[in-house]
Parts: sequence; structure tokens; C-alpha cells
Amino acid sequence: MTTSSIPDRFTAQDTALLLIDHQVGTMQLIKNIDAGFAAKQSIALAKMAKILNLPTVITSSQEENAQGPILPEIAEILPEAYEARVKRPGVVNAWAYPDFRDAVLATGRKNLIMAGVTTDVCLIFPAIDAVLEGFSVQAVLDASGSPSDLSEELARQRMHDAGVVLTATNTLMAEIAQDWSTPDGQQLIGLLFSDVFPALGAGIA
Repeated sequence: MTTSSIPDRFTAQDTALLLIDHQVGTMQLIKNIDAGFAAKQSIALAKMAKILNLPTVITSSQEENAQGPILPEIAEILPEAYEARVKRPGVVNAWAYPDFRDAVLATGRKNLIMAGVTTDVCLIFPAIDAVLEGFSVQAVLDASGSPSDLSEELARQRMHDAGVVLTATNTLMAEIAQDWSTPDGQQLIGLLFSDVFPALGAGIA
């Protein structure tokens, strides 16, 4: 029996993807995990959104400064979402920037997958604020990252305490696939083996 404290499992029909500040410059701030690995996971999320036709909202902060442009792979995979991206002039909390919040509301989805760089600045605040507004939020932590282990740990604890579900790319994909034998499930398991766990895929092949 579902209770208010246990959110429904995410499905392709009720979920949107939010990619927050996956920019060439901000990715260099990730130190708690390998920044290249985090980039690959965020790109895998973009590919998942394309496979499942998930509404996707991309946002960036001060692209003309050190933060730089959105990762080119994400722009290539999701060109429409990239062209419609919300370019914030400097507002830290994306949820507090009306254009971003309005874009999320326009998806009509109440389940939100979020990843952001950095976890401790760019992801934490919109994730918590969305939960406070009644959204179910899963934060994908291997597609996010922080400048230090301590700041990452504290951000994760604060999100968890606020009701954000903490997850990883492979767990999220398994949840949203539900059944690997379906057409979408076949594409997602292929994505896992090719992008998320390439060594495993090579071993199976």
C-alpha cells in the first residue's frame, strides 16, 4: 500500500529529466568522484531521456564566464532541449529562477529526475525546493559531484533529510525500465552495457 512517505516508482509516463549546469567549466569542479565518469553518466541520462521521450529541461549559469557551455554531447543528443535551455544570469538556485521553474511546470510531470554540477551548490537547492512544492525528486549522484568529499556528504545528507531520493544512474534506469524485455527496456539495457558499464558489456559480448 502506497503511503505519502513512499513515492510511487518513476515511469516514463510521469517523469521529467532536469540537467542542471553540466557545463564544461563546472565539470572541472568535481573532485569527490572522477569528473569524466560523472560526465559520462550525465550523457547516459540524456540518452535515456531520448529513448523514453522524457521531457527534459536543461539549465546553465553564466555560460560566457568560467562555467562555459553545456557539454557538447548533451547538446547533440537533445538538440531541442538544448536550444530551449534556461540560461540563468547568475541565480544560484535554479528553482528560484522563474524561467526554469516555469519550464519544469510546463512538462506536466510530478516526478523529477535531477542531476547537477555541483551537488553542493547547483543541485541541492532546486532538489529540496521541488520536494517542498510536492514533487517527487530523485537526485542522480553519479551524474553530479562536488569539490570535496565533505561538501558532497553534507549536501547528500541535507537532501535526504528533506525527502529527496538519492540514486545512481544504473538504479534509476532499472527502475524506469521495469522490464528489460520490452522495446524500451531492451534499449535501456543496451545503454547500460554500452555507456554505464562498458566493461561488463564487453565481457558479455
